[in-house]
Amino acid sequence: MIDKTNENSEVYPSTILTLDDDFALIRSFNEGSEAAFRTLINRHKEKVRNLIFLTLGSADMVDDISQEVFIIVYRKLKSFRFESQFTTWLYSVTINKCRDHLRKVKIRQLFTPISHDDDKDIPYDGEEKGDFDVQEIVRAAVAKLPEKFRVAIILRDFEGLSYQEIAEMLNSEVGTIKSRVFRGREALKKMLEPMRKELL
Repeated sequence: MIDKTNENSEVYPSTILTLDDDFALIRSFNEGSEAAFRTLINRHKEKVRNLIFLTLGSADMVDDISQEVFIIVYRKLKSFRFESQFTTWLYSVTINKCRDHLRKVKIRQLFTPISHDDDKDIPYDGEEKGDFDVQEIVRAAVAKLPEKFRVAIILRDFEGLSYQEIAEMLNSEVGTIKSRVFRGREALKKMLEPMRKELL
């Protein structure tokens, strides 16, 4: 498995910092360097894990899905065309895996009895001011957005990608992405408005 490494095995130089070096690592891996692939994983694994966590709104499946993402990357990296940044391709793989997971969850829910305990709102009761985690509240609100708005918001506002990068990643038009980000932000404002004073 790709996550099992030998401590005494070859280690690719850790001083590689620029985006161009992603291409160098990919070429090295395609020439047979497993160490180059491990370095590539180490450079991007936290971003992938964070993207999964934000997209799903839960930490439960982060480890499993991130493992699946890098298995796919390992298998398909030889077909990478160097026509866009590696991160654009990597995030696309990650988003697709998250969507697969969410689709499976929706299918399972169709066969699961509805529980009143599942009808939970943003974790704030309006009384214990200061006794809550702002980041958790925002994440909970983002998790309630429709998928197309949620993904656009996460990539734009959490990951800081450009509209063009997001459009390429999601095979969409820049105008469509801008619209989704705008509508997603408006929806978030409405959800968070009741606690605006506490969040600011």
